Amino acid sequence: MDTTGIALAILSALFMGTIGVFSRITGLPAETVTFFRLLLGAGFLAIFLLATRQAVTLRRWPTWPVIANGALLAGFIIFYVQAMNLTSMANAIMLVYLAPVAASVFAHFFMGERLNPAGWILIGLAMLGFAAMMEFRLDFADGSNHAAGLGLATLAMLCYAGFILMNRRIRPHVPVMTRAFYQLLTGALVMLPFFLHSRPEITPGNGLWLLATGLIPGFLAITFAVAALSRLPAATFGTLAYFEPLAVVFFGWTIFGENLSALQLAGCATIMASGCAKALLASRTATL
Repeated sequence: MDTTGIALAILSALFMGTIGVFSRITGLPAETVTFFRLLLGAGFLAIFLLATRQAVTLRRWPTWPVIANGALLAGFIIFYVQAMNLTSMANAIMLVYLAPVAASVFAHFFMGERLNPAGWILIGLAMLGFAAMMEFRLDFADGSNHAAGLGLATLAMLCYAGFILMNRRIRPHVPVMTRAFYQLLTGALVMLPFFLHSRPEITPGNGLWLLATGLIPGFLAITFAVAALSRLPAATFGTLAYFEPLAVVFFGWTIFGENLSALQLAGCATIMASGCAKALLASRTATL
């Protein structure tokens, strides 16, 4: 057991889960938070590559799928951040984590990656878990913001599913760090016009929080994920990634007082359990 790889994967998931905290604390528009997370993340990554004498990898053309994935990354983050500002953090993250399910269904019908009966059962369990998160009803009594938040979380989920599928089109010869840098940079360039259009006032205090946003859920989370993937099987990493929704639910409860009912907690557990089981099933299938 590679304990270092496991620790890096868990830290990556926990750091990824902090983006909603930083967004709510700053109170800045979602496009501003997204722009600085991506731009500063790319900047910190470039500094890291220079310091470790790996900057030569950035001279290689990243290929068009990497560029397209950068745009999908920007869409995923801005919709996700805005969704967490309008509905509960738990609702947003659990809906986003249905992306692997959506990607698997798309790949089954359009990419020849057939799901076996066990895969369909786990997808059904994930959907059942989401229905439990919604307490088996579509009740928008919390107001139009709640409905808009769920809609934006759905868009974030679709962007994330596209991100997963597009990653399969990237050629193996493109170094992982090169992919990460150009995806962050492309995402920042996509968000630049939206940031310039809003031009919010950024106080020195918010500036420090934005710097932390680029450092923690931007650079550190991605760098730790890359390092973990170099040490762990993909299925193991995918299972440990479910620490992110756990962290988001925990942050929402402890920092923002977002309480979940017993049924909603059961739904969270069902979604995460089905995701972990699907990752382990994929690992077993790959070794046969």
